[in-house]
Amino acid sequence: MVGRKATNKVLVPPDSPLAAPALKDQSLCFSYEIARGEMGVLSFEPYKGLILPYWAFRTVPIAEKSAEILWTIFESYVERGDLVGADMTRKFIQMGMTRARRYANHKGGRKYGEDGKQLEKWTDDDVDGKRKEKEEASEVFKAYWRRCIASESYVQLKKDWSKAKKQYLDAQG
Repeated sequence: MVGRKATNKVLVPPDSPLAAPALKDQSLCFSYEIARGEMGVLSFEPYKGLILPYWAFRTVPIAEKSAEILWTIFESYVERGDLVGADMTRKFIQMGMTRARRYANHKGGRKYGEDGKQLEKWTDDDVDGKRKEKEEASEVFKAYWRRCIASESYVQLKKDWSKAKKQYLDAQG
């Protein structure tokens, strides 16, 4: 089943491992770009649609549950040898960290105004604790992101995938 959220906004983990379409489709697998940071995370289908329902950071408890679910998805993709799924999940975890941080730094999460100029950072007192909550949510994701990039299996999978992609592209001419 694709990701689902309960009506009380509690994230529910997937019933079974998410699909790994890149394992069956070389052209999909090697059209993927690891890229820098979280680039491409919201555009590479079908993985975006598979993983996105589990990504949320509105409150610390929601961020904790989301990061935990995303970590299990990441591990599942690594175990199955699906670099694309693992890296996309790593990007969602990283995006949880950066987006929550942006909401901590800028009211409403907007870094740039309609004119394209950078908005000033939040300067008000944090009377409601919303800024602190977003900072804490960011730290939750940051801890999981560090686990992702420190995973020896993931690092090796990335090396193997990069080598295989080069061979695939060389063979394509």
